[in-house]
Amino acid sequence: MSRRTDLRFRATTAFQRRLNPILRRLPLQTVLETTGRVSGLPRQTPVGGRRVGGSFWLVSEFGEKSQYVRNIKADPRVRVRIRGRWHEGTAHLMPQDDPVARLRRLPRVNGLGVRALGTNLLTVRVDLDT
Repeated sequence: MSRRTDLRFRATTAFQRRLNPILRRLPLQTVLETTGRVSGLPRQTPVGGRRVGGSFWLVSEFGEKSQYVRNIKADPRVRVRIRGRWHEGTAHLMPQDDPVARLRRLPRVNGLGVRALGTNLLTVRVDLDT
């Protein structure tokens, strides 16, 4: 990873550490809940994405370096809060998917943030149980 990319990653994650606790309390904010790969505790991350049929799609701005992606790799069972309602499902990392094209189909505000801050985009699909 280049020095510039590393600085962008560190600055963004420092900002998110302060903002995420506030965002995940908002009732209509979409939240992804994973199980911590070391602690085993639930970890909630505000995300942007869109439900399409029985799946929820999102794009991780830091790919496999994102903590929630690392948690998914350890345990793909997740929960997603969409419009205030929790849904259980199984997450799948989709490296073969074109994340830039995927962002065009997701909410615009999220897409702008991911494109502006992201360094290694990765598509994630959650197949919802309900």
